[in-house]
Amino acid sequence: MTDADATPRSGAAQPGAEQPDPLSTASRDIAEVPAVEIISTAALHLMSAAAVNLGLAADLPDHKDLDEARSLIDSLAGLLDAAAPALGHHHAAPLKDGLRSLQLAFREASSIQDEAGQGPGEKYTGAVFPAATQR
Repeated sequence: MTDADATPRSGAAQPGAEQPDPLSTASRDIAEVPAVEIISTAALHLMSAAAVNLGLAADLPDHKDLDEARSLIDSLAGLLDAAAPALGHHHAAPLKDGLRSLQLAFREASSIQDEAGQGPGEKYTGAVFPAATQR
């Protein structure tokens, strides 16, 4: 090994030089985000994934996986049920509307209908019916 090999290149970390810990930086960034934003983002991810699995994505209209959609809708309903008090009406109402739309789309896409109150997420929301046939 020559002296040139032993000399650190410019831009390389110097021994003992303080490097920021990427995990602590990420933790600091997350700590600055309000809970309502994190919950809303998680809910939107669940909604998007459920919509794709219901065949509602414009670029994947033939893709349907109702088992996956059921799991995602159940998870979304549970999240919204638990988080509604923290979200407040202003944030929770549009998310609940989206959930109801997904539940109705699931009912429409399913060839075997669930009993009332047994559809995805209905243990949290109660039975969901199209407006024309509400009981």
